[in-house]
Formats: sequence, C-alpha cells, structure tokens
Amino acid sequence: MGTRERERKVYRPLRRAGLEVIPDAVPDGTVPFVVGYRSEDVAGGFTHRYDTPRLVDRLNEDWYGLAVSQGLFDHRREFLVQLPQGTRTHRAAVEHLHGDRCAAPALWTRVRLQDRWDVMGRGAASAFLGVHAGHPGFAMMALDGSVYISASTGETGVGVIAVRRPDRSEHVLRHLERIASDDSPYVLREFKERTAAWLADRPRAAAAGPDR
Repeated sequence: MGTRERERKVYRPLRRAGLEVIPDAVPDGTVPFVVGYRSEDVAGGFTHRYDTPRLVDRLNEDWYGLAVSQGLFDHRREFLVQLPQGTRTHRAAVEHLHGDRCAAPALWTRVRLQDRWDVMGRGAASAFLGVHAGHPGFAMMALDGSVYISASTGETGVGVIAVRRPDRSEHVLRHLERIASDDSPYVLREFKERTAAWLADRPRAAAAGPDR
C-alpha cells in the first residue's frame, strides 16, 4: 500500500478524531508488543457498561483523566498508538482472532492529540481504534515506554487499563521470551523476529541510559 492510500484510509480518519499522525518517529528501543501482563502490573483503569448514559462522553473523559494521571502524553501531547500494517481495520483484526489466517502484526505509530478530539467516538468509529463509536479497541503507550493503556470491548461494556513500565514487567518479558523462542507455525515469523531483536537489544539499552 502506498503513502497516499494510507493517508486517505488510515491517517485521515484518525485526524478527524483529533489524532495527528507523525510518520516514522517512533523512539528507538520501544517494546514492540505488550502481552502477558498480570493484575499486579496494572496501575489504574475503568469500566463502563454499554447502557451508561452519555457513554462516549464518559469514556472520553475517563480516558483523558487516566492518560494524564499515568503520564501517557509528553509536553506536546504526543504518544504512541498501535496501528495495523496496511489498511487492516480493528474489526478485521478481531475477526482474525477467531480465524486461522496469519495477519501482519500491528506497529507503533506516533501521534499528537489535537485541541479538539474524540478518541472514543470518532476514533473508535474510524475502524482503527475500535469497532464503532463507544466500542473502542486500541493500544497506546508513552513515548518513553513508562505506561501502556489498552481499551477493549466485552459483552456488556468497555474496559480500559493502564500498565506501568511494561518493558520491565517480569510477566511481559517472560511472555515475549516465549514468543521469540516459539517454533509454532501459528506464530508469525515477523512477530518473532521483531520480539527477539528487541530482547537482544534490551540489555544494551538498559546499560546506556539511567533508570527512569
């Protein structure tokens, strides 16, 4: 897929939701995926049932409050959001979970939150941050990797959680190590290679910089 197509199909809908994409600007050393965390890694979160009055407004308010309190934004309100390669939507990714086809994993993309935004409404309805308005599905992370925020839709409502320092969680690291060494044909090779490369670079990155 070319740059123009990605701009039209992916970046433009996100811009309407108040997220300005900053291409090719993901910090080096960013953990490629966050999986396998446990309850002790969770630093905060919230849930809302689908029958909550003003559901989208409440979701937006609580997401922003959680993001600010946990340090998702930098001084320019920039952060990372995981977007699929190509133009595969969140809906397609969910359907893939119940199928047997291998799909390319999502990649981190740097974005800036604009003055006017609607992450849980227009963002979710973009098909890249959810299924439709009020039914979000996304992964976000601070530029320095200090917090990871995930939103998911269940049978009765929406759940959003914040995980502190996922790149240092023993549960996340153990899960990534299993992925890197997994010979199963159901684990995408690109997924394994990216994970293995990050794990190999991690000791050098830790030694090069001060602990935050």
